[in-house]
Amino acid sequence: MRYKLLGKSGLRVAELALGTMTFGEDWGWGASREVSQQIFEAYANAGGNFVDTANNYTNGTSEKFVGEFIHSDRHHFVVATKFTLSERPSDPNFGGNQRKNMMRSVEGSLKRLNTDFIDLLWLHAWDGLTPVEEVLRGLDDLVRSGKVNYIGISDSPAWVVSQANAVADLRGWSSFVALQLPYSLSGRDPERDLLPMAKAHQMSVTAWGILGGGALTGKYNTASDDPKRYSDAGEKQKQLAELVMAVAERNGRSPAQVAINWIRQQQAKSSLIPILGARTVAQIADNLACLEWQLTDEELAQLSDASPIALGFPHEFLARDEVRRLIFGDTFALIDNHRA
Repeated sequence: MRYKLLGKSGLRVAELALGTMTFGEDWGWGASREVSQQIFEAYANAGGNFVDTANNYTNGTSEKFVGEFIHSDRHHFVVATKFTLSERPSDPNFGGNQRKNMMRSVEGSLKRLNTDFIDLLWLHAWDGLTPVEEVLRGLDDLVRSGKVNYIGISDSPAWVVSQANAVADLRGWSSFVALQLPYSLSGRDPERDLLPMAKAHQMSVTAWGILGGGALTGKYNTASDDPKRYSDAGEKQKQLAELVMAVAERNGRSPAQVAINWIRQQQAKSSLIPILGARTVAQIADNLACLEWQLTDEELAQLSDASPIALGFPHEFLARDEVRRLIFGDTFALIDNHRA
């Protein structure tokens, strides 16, 4: 395991994060406390220190388990949790980004985690209602109070994140050091705006859904008894899974490792940290084994070409030769751009 600086901060986090949405059986498909602890220990023994949870994961059980597992060495682990999602569906202020829900949610997370502080607090999803200034001032107050060390933002539009960091810098408030989003070989939408934005703001990106809902492992291509999140996968996903399985077989590795390494090796696009989500000890052990090898340049190209993304306007428009000539004349090829 190697470590990465989290965004503009000096915080050192493992190159693979441990997702804990599977910790707890409250939702009918997660891991027991015993198995959750074994998954946690397998990750920690591999050098992992970056644990990701949320206030609503398995109705709070995930945070409780994480709090128990880290308690003996609290300062070693970088614990990330989230606020936003509703904990009382009938109450309009028990969900959202507003200050009232933020403060209530954080106090609940601190109790469940049995800790005095949260290393990284994520805004879980943009609610489209709360002013960005209210969100930022609330988060900055939490940082200044010592209850939170760093802040991040998840599942939000690129323009919101850019606006927020610009306002934070202008006001001298804490800014977002990391972005969380779904990203996989079969779901490359963040490459349009979110990843370039994160790179421009020097934000780290933690990626969830890295196996495409399990489709990239090939379990929808066969009549396996493995638990499935969806009833079926689309034909394009199944075709992509066939290629992933072929690359895995050539390397004597698992399809999951191929999918994870494809993300690990996209660092030119942004500072990416895959989030591992396992329900069994065998799954976390297999996922962690991705650290033992890498895809070749040819394999990376083959996989990427099989799952192309249309960047659309304005990206494709601005990349046209005729548009570049209008902007740069005949000099574009003569300019060395160190920020590219």
